[in-house]
Amino acid sequence: MNRCLAFLFAICCAVLSVSSACIAQPIEWLHFTLGPSQEAGAVRADFRGEIDGQEHDNWSSSFRTTDLVGLDLAGFRAAGSRPLRFAVVREAGRLDCTGQGGASYAAGNCAAASDAGFLQLLDARGIGRPSREQAFGLISLDVRRDLIDALAAARYPTPTIDNLIEMTAVGVNGRYIADLARLGYRPSSLHSLVEFRAMDITPQWIGAFARMGYANMPADELVQLKALDITADYVAGFDRIGYGRIPADDLVQLKALDITPAYVAGFQRVGYAHLPVDQLVQLKALDITPEFAQWAIGQRGPLPPVSDLVQMKIFDLRR
Repeated sequence: MNRCLAFLFAICCAVLSVSSACIAQPIEWLHFTLGPSQEAGAVRADFRGEIDGQEHDNWSSSFRTTDLVGLDLAGFRAAGSRPLRFAVVREAGRLDCTGQGGASYAAGNCAAASDAGFLQLLDARGIGRPSREQAFGLISLDVRRDLIDALAAARYPTPTIDNLIEMTAVGVNGRYIADLARLGYRPSSLHSLVEFRAMDITPQWIGAFARMGYANMPADELVQLKALDITADYVAGFDRIGYGRIPADDLVQLKALDITPAYVAGFQRVGYAHLPVDQLVQLKALDITPEFAQWAIGQRGPLPPVSDLVQMKIFDLRR
């Protein structure tokens, strides 16, 4: 009899375990406030957790009203006070909130819970289970399955939960990874992928360079160009005055010294056609302008070499 009871008890435990894995996993309770947003048609929401009197897991954002599922918008905006409820639903979990509100203000509490299916996905991909703080981060930043799938498809190392949170925070998503891949780019590491997105190296920005003849540039050169805000328009300006396909290292030198196509064109107008980049850098470093070159021509006759312009500037012969 005892064996029979023990067997039945084991079956019940197994059923309970399976059932609990199929429903949302509670994280904690949070306090919320809703108020007006500066964005048209949006509501400002603030969520705040507290443990032992210390605030944690703070999250503030403007939400489209449709993202506050179940919110009685008319009741929220009407004068007076009344019970209100809404939910924030994400792939990684949800917040279910209840409170009092009116006159475009509300406050109350939320129960935060991870999505059981998303937790199972993390386990199945070898990423592991999140801590309470990480679980809240996955929900608040809206970490999605498509990011996890895209990382696997591109054969990146298995990310940690913190990697997923960091990538989502800077805007790395499945589409971004796939669009880079279509252009032939796969940053060498998760860190490089974050660096790409944090610097706003987009497929559109890369594509503009490719159309200028800069296809398949190494990733480190893209980072250098973006760090100096070198755009395809900047390169096109040089192309129009005869400087086609300037090497990336030379573009970096030109931009670092603020050498513009207009500056170079000024020298062309006084007779200095297609000066090499190293000479342009030398001229700009000494603040030698096309106007100074025009004066030098008047002093020395036919076009003086760049070395003479440098000597004249160093010794300040214009005075």
